[in-house]
Amino acid sequence: MQHPSSRGRMLAALALCGALAGCDPITLTALGVGAAAGVSHTLGGIAYKTFSMPLPKVRTAVNGALAHMDIKIGSTEKIDNGVRIKARAADRDIEIELEALTGKTTRMRSSARNGIFMDSATATEIILQTEKALGAT
Repeated sequence: MQHPSSRGRMLAALALCGALAGCDPITLTALGVGAAAGVSHTLGGIAYKTFSMPLPKVRTAVNGALAHMDIKIGSTEKIDNGVRIKARAADRDIEIELEALTGKTTRMRSSARNGIFMDSATATEIILQTEKALGAT
């Protein structure tokens, strides 16, 4: 049989772990990061957004966004249902995947890696600039 104070400490520790596990999505939403812009994030620092535009239009907008940000494209390769664009800015490796979900819907995934660290701010800004370029077309 456990001592009553041991049981209370164990329950408090479990409650704290549960609260901490959900902290990141809550803070992202509470601070409005991505919520207003409609950009979603994974816990690994990858940003993504689905556009109701065909892939060729989104790809043109990505190229314009990268040019606007003075980010040079290193390579482009075909992937299943889309294209992967690799670029570099300062000490960051940038990868953008565009996937055609339908003929009129494209999912964009953006990541920026600085060594072992992810730079979600840069990944998000690439999506925001792509969205801006789509609005201008």
